[in-house]
Amino acid sequence: MYNFGVRKIEFNNTIIYMKRIIIIAAALLAVSMAKADEGMWLLSRLKQQNIEKMQQMGFKLTAEDIYDINKPGIKDAIVGLGNEGRPFRHFCSGEIISPNGLLLTNHHCGFDAIQAHSSVEHDYLRDGFWAYKMEDELANPGTTASILERMEDVTDRVNAVLNDKMNEAEREAAINQVSAEIIKEATKGTKLSGQVQAMFEGNQFFLFLYTIYKDVRLVGAPPQSMGKFGGDTDNWMWPRHTADFSMFRIYTAPDGSPAEYSKDNVPLKPKHFLPVSIKGEKDGDFAMIMGFPGTTDRYCTSFGLENTMDVTNTIRHKVRTDKLAIMREGMEKDQKTRIQYASKYASCANYWKYSNEQNKALRNLNTMGNKQAIEREFTAWVNADPARKAMYGTVLSDIEQAYKGLKEFSVAETYAQEALAGPESHLFAYQAGRGIELLGKAETSDKEKEAIKAQLGEMAKAFYKDFNADVDAKLFAVLFKVYSDNVSEELHPEVIALINKKYKGDYNKYAAELKAKSVFMSEEAFAAFLAKPDMKKLAKDPVYQAGKSFYTIYLKLSTMTKAIREQIKRGNRLFVRGLMAMNPDKAWAPNANSTIRLTYGKVGSYKPRDAVFYDYYTTLAGVLEKEGPAGGEFEVPARLKELYAKKEFGPYGKDVLHVNFITDNDITGGNSGSGVINAEGHLIGTAFDGNSEAMSGDIDFEENLQRCINLDTRYMLWIVDVFAGAKNLVNEMTIIK
Repeated sequence: MYNFGVRKIEFNNTIIYMKRIIIIAAALLAVSMAKADEGMWLLSRLKQQNIEKMQQMGFKLTAEDIYDINKPGIKDAIVGLGNEGRPFRHFCSGEIISPNGLLLTNHHCGFDAIQAHSSVEHDYLRDGFWAYKMEDELANPGTTASILERMEDVTDRVNAVLNDKMNEAEREAAINQVSAEIIKEATKGTKLSGQVQAMFEGNQFFLFLYTIYKDVRLVGAPPQSMGKFGGDTDNWMWPRHTADFSMFRIYTAPDGSPAEYSKDNVPLKPKHFLPVSIKGEKDGDFAMIMGFPGTTDRYCTSFGLENTMDVTNTIRHKVRTDKLAIMREGMEKDQKTRIQYASKYASCANYWKYSNEQNKALRNLNTMGNKQAIEREFTAWVNADPARKAMYGTVLSDIEQAYKGLKEFSVAETYAQEALAGPESHLFAYQAGRGIELLGKAETSDKEKEAIKAQLGEMAKAFYKDFNADVDAKLFAVLFKVYSDNVSEELHPEVIALINKKYKGDYNKYAAELKAKSVFMSEEAFAAFLAKPDMKKLAKDPVYQAGKSFYTIYLKLSTMTKAIREQIKRGNRLFVRGLMAMNPDKAWAPNANSTIRLTYGKVGSYKPRDAVFYDYYTTLAGVLEKEGPAGGEFEVPARLKELYAKKEFGPYGKDVLHVNFITDNDITGGNSGSGVINAEGHLIGTAFDGNSEAMSGDIDFEENLQRCINLDTRYMLWIVDVFAGAKNLVNEMTIIK
């Protein structure tokens, strides 16, 4: 589902996403008032905004039991997974389930780590991995685990340095400066890390303070045939039968403070961990989810929606269709390539399907029409008052004109992101080349050169471990031509112009020569070059030239669209400010932005379309009903079949074993791995997917169709305990029977 991890290489501002609005106009409220379980809520506002409704729905605890800066609570068991250097960009969530820092998340969240530790000799993707002793747990350098200590509304302090006469660059500079001051003051004398995050499109600001742990070790994961059962076919679908979980452990220095990996580190002693319930859930039961949702776009205008549907989603699906076919062809040839590209393929396939299915859902639900109706209501409200007209009168027209001006560039940017960045060697070459250039400078000392070479050697080791030159060359040939065929010539990078002229548009010939001549197409060639770097050879290297050309065009596009994007950003901020002014008594939920949130709802069956009814749970019987051939998406391990035949379910089931269940919680990417918590504060599941009928959810929450797909704790424990025999892990947990 959602986030499989973060890319090793990021690009600046690839796409501007305008934020989606919630239906608030009085005329629309009467027919489409959002339910209370819509929204990804801020923990510090639960007491004022949500707790009463939550308790009416069955929640048996208090707001202070969830979040209180003066005592431990449920939030202390909720973890955001990130990467060193960008720890606040949480790619997944997790929950602590033992007093020894045992962390539960999704299999697809741990996929990168599982793949990184896998080899032909030790194929943990195929066979699974279990640490039956703590000393067998595997380190994952660069992975971080963040736990929120507290948050604070700092809107007044930030707004004190802002005014409406500032342009966007001036505004951003002022926000960055005051945010740095706030963070410095809040973290002084502590080991906390701070972040000031804008909410409601820059109309409010909150400080988040985290303890960030840097020693996160792989503890366990089922075989891919179970953890990814159903593959791309079942992705975003219900009913589901997937054991989508993996386990990690957070380690600290002996004094309990965050520390880099060391053999002397000890398991985290958390302030709180979640008891694990095996009582089961039933239709209508209260359920809440806490985690770190990535991004939503609920305040998006119709103009932003048009860009998302016609440009972003359409192009992404089109290009990734070609990319997946090339990777799949390479992976089917040998086991090594299959392991190398497993994580890359999964990540690519996830949003390949998402883009297409989201467009279908948006059309089916008439989201465009709904948004336009809201914009008409907003316009009528603005025009009814001269002061409002002066403030908001041109907001929507400004946004519309900006998107019209952005379209051509947005097409080019999306093709650049999806097609030009499809291969990998040129991105590595450009990054490595910047270090290599330092080796050729007279002012670089011998000591510095040795350090640079060592760093480049480590980069190369990591890169080439999961690189296949044949696959990459094919990606060059196909995807570069896709860019050339679909983007206007004036926005072509130099490398595309070169191929069309020198090679007469023969992209296969270009790719073949690139593979044969570049020092970046094999680890051996790069190592030899690094031993005796030649700046002239680097400058002429075709892969390095391709990487340099890509970054040049990307920078050009960013520069050309800067003013347009600022117009959109300003317009969107004023639009949301106006919407909130229209209904000041409404409990507003900000868009997701990778900060910790809570959503609440209920376990619930649903009817997706005429004559079709989906129950709220699935069982192990469904796994056997879906069984396909070995090596396919629906492979069923022999041991699972043996245990099923004997009905060896342990304490986790009698005649049936529950596998997955659904709730109507409001989630998105980044929520993967989030704990599903019952009315008593016990863990009943782990969120891992959404349903295709409501894939409009990032833009438009659909209260009747939206479902969150979750792994049942009983299936998770059965796999750990009975299937894998890792009773050492179960013994750590507090099991609620």
